[in-house]
Amino acid sequence: MLYTNGLLEGHDRTTGTGLGLLRRTLTAEPDLDPDATCGSLFQTVLPPHPSDDVALLVARTRLLDPENVAEWDVPFDPAAVAPLRAACAQRLRAWGLEDAVCTAKLIISELITNALRYGAPPLHIRLLRDRGLVFEVSDGSSTAPHMRRAATTDEGGRGLFLVAQFAQRWGTRYTPHGKVLWAETPLDGR
Repeated sequence: MLYTNGLLEGHDRTTGTGLGLLRRTLTAEPDLDPDATCGSLFQTVLPPHPSDDVALLVARTRLLDPENVAEWDVPFDPAAVAPLRAACAQRLRAWGLEDAVCTAKLIISELITNALRYGAPPLHIRLLRDRGLVFEVSDGSSTAPHMRRAATTDEGGRGLFLVAQFAQRWGTRYTPHGKVLWAETPLDGR
């Protein structure tokens, strides 16, 4: 939950008082969905005449069932790409996602190769099966990846461009020990 102090403070009310009211409201109804939580907080915590602007964002996270997650540690060695690509393809087939294998192998190869070329150990890959198929490759470097268009005579430089072409979405998430480069495709591999 994120909020501005305008939710808590008001005429004749301190931040501490508003925070106490916020805690009691959340404790009284802990299982509300995000919309209902917002409604409840606006009814009980929002001062009648706010003295400042108010912003409130409530989100609920959820865990994937462990059978929908596959992960491997990746040796920091280019020879590791082919066996990991095969292991990921095998897992996709086990999940019944045969149509996604071709696209997945390309994305996995490019993400791992990018991490080997520009990242640092340790490397790790995760596949997540949810509403879509998410590929995550983490490494120990915080160097920002960037997509570029390779010239026809260039030997490399097309990896992230290919990922962007085949994925619905892709991006980078930074961690305390490096970064995660991720891509998402539909479950059918289109």
